[in-house]
Amino acid sequence: MSEHRWTRSYPPGVHWDAELPLMPVPQILDDAVARWPELPAIDYMGRVLSYRELGALTDRAAKGLQALGVGPGVHVGLYLPNCPQYIIAFFGVLKAGGTVVNYSPLDAERVLAHKVEDSETDFLVTLDMTTLYPQMARLLGASRLKKLIIGNIADYAAHPGAVRAHLQGAGQLAPVPVDDRHVPFEQLLANDGRYEPHALGDLRQAIVVLQYTGGTTGLPKGAMLTHGNLSAANQQYWLTCMQGGYGLAEGEEVFLAVLPPFHIYALSVNMLLGVAIGATQVLHTRFEPEAILKDLAAKKVSVFPGVPTMYTAINNFPGVEQFDLRALKFCGSGGAPLPVEVHQRFMQLTGCSLSEGWGMTETSPSGTFTPTSLPARPGSCGMPMPGIDFRFARLDGEAGYVAPGERGEICVKGPNIMKGYWNNPQATADAFDANGYMRTGDVGYMDADGYIHIVDRTKDMLLCSGYNVYPRTIEEAIYAHPAVAEVCVIGIPDEYRGQSPKAFIVLKAGAPAFTVDERSEERRVG
Repeated sequence: MSEHRWTRSYPPGVHWDAELPLMPVPQILDDAVARWPELPAIDYMGRVLSYRELGALTDRAAKGLQALGVGPGVHVGLYLPNCPQYIIAFFGVLKAGGTVVNYSPLDAERVLAHKVEDSETDFLVTLDMTTLYPQMARLLGASRLKKLIIGNIADYAAHPGAVRAHLQGAGQLAPVPVDDRHVPFEQLLANDGRYEPHALGDLRQAIVVLQYTGGTTGLPKGAMLTHGNLSAANQQYWLTCMQGGYGLAEGEEVFLAVLPPFHIYALSVNMLLGVAIGATQVLHTRFEPEAILKDLAAKKVSVFPGVPTMYTAINNFPGVEQFDLRALKFCGSGGAPLPVEVHQRFMQLTGCSLSEGWGMTETSPSGTFTPTSLPARPGSCGMPMPGIDFRFARLDGEAGYVAPGERGEICVKGPNIMKGYWNNPQATADAFDANGYMRTGDVGYMDADGYIHIVDRTKDMLLCSGYNVYPRTIEEAIYAHPAVAEVCVIGIPDEYRGQSPKAFIVLKAGAPAFTVDERSEERRVG
């Protein structure tokens, strides 16, 4: 591969060899508090918290955690939706000297139990919701967990009493015992905020968060992301978003934060980048299209990081044309390939291009970006971010990389790449090739201009009658049908071909069903 061919397509002001200064992750917030103390940091349920208030709350959380015994080497779990307690606890744990372990409310109980033991979580922050607390309460007496720190989703609302009463009436709040194993979140913060700082040493080695990644088989592995990894990724996002032609300005932007922060994409892009540029983060605990559209319009949201299913839901929402979405400047799509039809429809509605990017938990998750200064490249997830090098490994099991333009397994190297997998040296060794590049499991190629095209996952690739068949190729063809809202293609056993593709299709509201023969006839006609 020619050396860094993608740099020829970089927008003015973005340089692949730009300096990526590393810093302790809490410094990102401390710097924002110093620069914009009175600007709004969080907009949540009718209440706004300034950067000064947010900084003070994280300091108090740090001191409260230290009083419980949190410090270097102590792991604290966050089992929370998108709410102020997550941001406060995340920075509080780091300031206390501890390490964050992210837990997903979507995890099965056996997965939660595995994560508690594997990650060596001693303390865990959650809410008294029936969807959250009971699962961890059962683990409190049957695992290494020492204490649960319990908040309420209404704690930072403008009218907390009314919200609590509504939740109580709806049966959504769980009773929490009053004992020494349960610490109310408000009690954790009942102090003067004068915590004891801890030196971190080598930022490339000091772990910020254990971010579990499910993979395709077995129990999830904990990716060790360091202060160096996350601060480098934050710099990469800052360079490409602030200098990539999107028109963003520090201290002026409004982020819609609906992606759950326990996911690395939301943690890095919504929370850390949002704080780094002094943005207001409008928090939503769940994705509800109508509520999202109302806030996008009323609060003049300028930045909306999401995933393809969210944009699909917005595109297909009845009456979406009635909402003024023209304040949007940057909408980033990640987490899954972005169908071309979804991109085109969203741009028609908003005038804002969907900037597709690629990344992984193990890459913090920076990887690629799509500049706006060049014509759209449908089907591409963009080009490598500053400081990240890409290679494409052979798919036939042999060592080495394929020639430019050929399909191969994407391999990456950069300061954002994880330290390794927690307590799993074999998995760590298997993840990197002999040249120190991390093997991603994604199949793709780089075109002549440096744009990367993701074809599929190596494990998703189907072998049909001896041919490699990629589900995304089939999905894109099906998406072209005007009746299709969503589609997913998988492989099923086939005695004759070995495997055959099977498509699961969701039709648009009111759209008539179609048959394969009917679609084939449409193609023949043109």
